[in-house]
Amino acid sequence: MAGPVSVLPPLEHPPSRPRLTPLSLAVFPRLATAALDLVFPALCAVCEARLGPRRRDPLCGPCWDAIARIVPPYCDRCGVPMPMREPPESSELGACRSSRGPSAGFARATLPGGGSEGAIEAPSDELEDGPPPPAVCTACVADGPAYDYSRSAAVYGGVLREALHRLKFGGRRALARPLADLAVEQCGPSLPDGIAAIVPVPLAGDRERERGFNQAALLAERVAQGLALPVRARWLARGRATRPQSDLPAAERSANVRGAFRAAPAVAGRHVLLVDDVLTTGATLAECARALRAAGADRIGALTVARVR
Repeated sequence: MAGPVSVLPPLEHPPSRPRLTPLSLAVFPRLATAALDLVFPALCAVCEARLGPRRRDPLCGPCWDAIARIVPPYCDRCGVPMPMREPPESSELGACRSSRGPSAGFARATLPGGGSEGAIEAPSDELEDGPPPPAVCTACVADGPAYDYSRSAAVYGGVLREALHRLKFGGRRALARPLADLAVEQCGPSLPDGIAAIVPVPLAGDRERERGFNQAALLAERVAQGLALPVRARWLARGRATRPQSDLPAAERSANVRGAFRAAPAVAGRHVLLVDDVLTTGATLAECARALRAAGADRIGALTVARVR
């Protein structure tokens, strides 16, 4: 007869690991960065000083702060900064202005030549409650760009010029991150609703192979994250090779890129936001817009990190 059956003790489960909270997950990269900085001090990609407070890797705080950001007022069409001048006072307008603010009832515009001189304000037809009328420069009133609107984060020069050069020609791809963030932070709130997708300006095939990347595509990926929008790089392509625009005078740039782009049928009826690094004459963005418009795009905007004055 068999002996008594022994009772086995219950299996002991190993103690569960503490679950990582979002806060603890966020701390780890900072600790890792701090540890690496102790061993391999991180240097700014522009001035080569050690990164410190207010850093926007790989830019140091002072370089980040030195970027000349573009703030309103600017043209709602082309994005050029528009200095303002107070209009003449009158008894009728003065009463309205006192109740609605100094710019109520006036549409802003720049004098021919733009720059920092000679902004004008013209009385609007009606003084109604609500948002102020769109501000459009005289150049756009006479002959607006092929795109519907354009925004640029900062003036091309100084730290920003050096950062963009090191991104494009020095292979410093990490610079795309803070530069795209700059575009989102400065221009995101002023972008209209309804954007379907972000489209980077295509780079000529030989230059992309030589460089190893398209800087506009790198910027577009980061901008898309900030705006919570998809990137559709295949919606726009180069149909032929062109000379680098930077090698040409302004008068020859439009002819250089004329007919150089083709758009996919998928853009039909959509609101598309083009992304590029610098707006100089606007010739490349305008030709991209014409290709998108020919394919049926409903609305076309342009977003760049910098623009030339």
